[in-house]
Amino acid sequence: MEKHDCIHWKGKKLTATVHYPDSPVGKERSKRPVVVICHGFTSNRIGVDRLFVKTAQHLSKNQFVVIRFDYAGCGESEGNYGEHCFKDLIDQTHAAVSFALQLPGIDPDQITLLGHSLGGAVAVHSADRDERVKRLILWSAVGKPFEDIVKIIGQEEYSNLFIKGYVDHLGYSLTTTFMQSLKKFHPLDQLSRFTGDVLLVHGTDDKDISAHYCSEFFEKTRKRACGNSNIHLIKGANHTFSSIPHFNKLIAATTAWLTKSSSPLKVPGTLTSISS
Repeated sequence: MEKHDCIHWKGKKLTATVHYPDSPVGKERSKRPVVVICHGFTSNRIGVDRLFVKTAQHLSKNQFVVIRFDYAGCGESEGNYGEHCFKDLIDQTHAAVSFALQLPGIDPDQITLLGHSLGGAVAVHSADRDERVKRLILWSAVGKPFEDIVKIIGQEEYSNLFIKGYVDHLGYSLTTTFMQSLKKFHPLDQLSRFTGDVLLVHGTDDKDISAHYCSEFFEKTRKRACGNSNIHLIKGANHTFSSIPHFNKLIAATTAWLTKSSSPLKVPGTLTSISS
């Protein structure tokens, strides 16, 4: 079951879609775990090739409540993307978590952020600042926000920032405030402070964000005193896992990890590295 709703943030309405499992809660669990999806740079809650729609539909069939929402200025949400700063994306994510906790039948101890691309970087910093978040799933996550976004928009386009005061990227006006704010955030370092479980997934043929970040993130998690980490590299997959076999591997690995991690009978695991 899907329900359209909105998240309130600083006077703006962020459009959201909530996916509920069809079956009633079983005796083994009185409340359901929730997954909040954080989309990437200039993306939306649908995702390229319906990545987030398919993900939410699949996870809800596996008894998870899933929230996918548009950051301000993206998709159907109010506002102008690129006029604020990276911290605003973190604040909006916090608002989404608060929204999730107001839904009926939610387990407040089972909150997971699933971040894709720049949304992965946002998820890392959000989780570090929000003790309500217990788990992180990072798909094709950005490791160096400023350098990676400049690479995506192109050095020549970025140079217009100093001439026009903004960068025109796909019709989005990226202001100096937004671009400069990216320099202050370092998810590769920040992840080592998160104490919950982490799943890292990346495609080996990602042309937008290097799969090397996935290994770097994994190494950072190994230095933590608590929390288990898993890494899953999908051979040949691109940045958005845009093929049937690659998506199937992505969602299978994610579902299996989530199910194990959120189980009431969970047994502490060990660090593992998986390639497929």
